Amino acid sequence: MRPYLRDPAAIYAESFATVRREARLDRFDPLMAQVATRVVHACGMVEVADRLVHSPCLGASARQALEAGASVLCDCEMVASGIVRRSLPAGNAIVVTLNDPAVPGLAADLQTTRSAAAVELWRDRLAGAVVAIGNAPTALFHLLERLDAGWPRPAAILAFPVGFVGAAESKAELAANPRGCDFVTLRGRRGGSAMASAAVNALAAGLPETTA
Repeated sequence: MRPYLRDPAAIYAESFATVRREARLDRFDPLMAQVATRVVHACGMVEVADRLVHSPCLGASARQALEAGASVLCDCEMVASGIVRRSLPAGNAIVVTLNDPAVPGLAADLQTTRSAAAVELWRDRLAGAVVAIGNAPTALFHLLERLDAGWPRPAAILAFPVGFVGAAESKAELAANPRGCDFVTLRGRRGGSAMASAAVNALAAGLPETTA
């Protein structure tokens, strides 16, 4: 058996040091560099740092919202499960509506996916919230449609839907027209729940060995 690190702190330190050595982070401000580092750490691909797109104030807006107690609205349970709850600065509520009993009926009425229909149940919680989408492109598309229709604006949209149908397109739509919201997204097909929750964790608590 080859030798391997066993100390958790040492593993974290070496992991983030490797990201800093190999990923191009110089274009990011300090808080966005932490987001990029966490996202790269979550997927093991340093090249995704080159495909991150964000609004100039994303880091400050999302951090301030979380510190003020904003809810985190997630498109699926996997995103919610990846958020380190003890690191949330204000005991923030983590909300997933995908499994609400009303969702299948809404999806049928709207002729859309359950993930998109679940967004319908966000309206009363959306103002000032942090949205984390790590699975369904239709959830992001539906959110943007509802923002176009005059729904309240979240403080930040962390958009990492993944897949071959609609993922790249939904993120491109957000980047081209963020509807007045601060955002971060990853261009192309890549994404996933681990990246979305990693972005939340970075904005909530930074990195283990650093403070923002």
